Amino acid sequence: MTRRKAAPAAAEPKAGLARLAPAQQRSRLRFERILACAAEIMAEKGSEAFRMSDIVERSGIAFGSLYQYFPDKTAIIGTLAERYNAVGRHCVRRDLAAVTTARDLHPALCRIVDSYYEMFMREPVMRDIWQATQADRALQQLDAEDMAALAGLLSEAVRRIAPDVPAAALANFSGLTMTLIAAAVRHAITLPARQARRVLELFKGMLPRDLTRLA
Repeated sequence: MTRRKAAPAAAEPKAGLARLAPAQQRSRLRFERILACAAEIMAEKGSEAFRMSDIVERSGIAFGSLYQYFPDKTAIIGTLAERYNAVGRHCVRRDLAAVTTARDLHPALCRIVDSYYEMFMREPVMRDIWQATQADRALQQLDAEDMAALAGLLSEAVRRIAPDVPAAALANFSGLTMTLIAAAVRHAITLPARQARRVLELFKGMLPRDLTRLA
């Protein structure tokens, strides 16, 4: 009697994200409605105050269907965060594509600062998502992975114009630069618009203009 092979175990959903990505159109529409309602509620109440029951009430989607996709509100916030992170990485990739000489680096970094600030101002729910990442370990991990991806994009751009920079120095430079940009923008969004612009202009003047220290 031949022994049947056990079916491979289903992959566990990543912490802080949706259980599954729906394939059928009806399910996708329900999935998107959940996320849209969650973003509205977070923008109104903040990430700490909104509850899964708020989504059920506003969307008309039953608890069973909600939990089919999202085990908790952390997964909803994480899924939204991943979407905005993807948009942010696209903007960074676009701005760094113009870096062909060392002189291009500083203007590109300044454009990244402006792009991130405008993104936060255009999508106020991003502020609530960011605040949520500070308190939840799973969301902190998603944020760390995004920062690593952004640092990787900067490393690639710098490597094009300075191929002889040691790998360790390049990794430290890229990680620190992207971390400081994120911190400056996140500080700026807590300020009145005029003050925020002044702070960001001051910060952009502090961004690196040459790579001689990395040699």
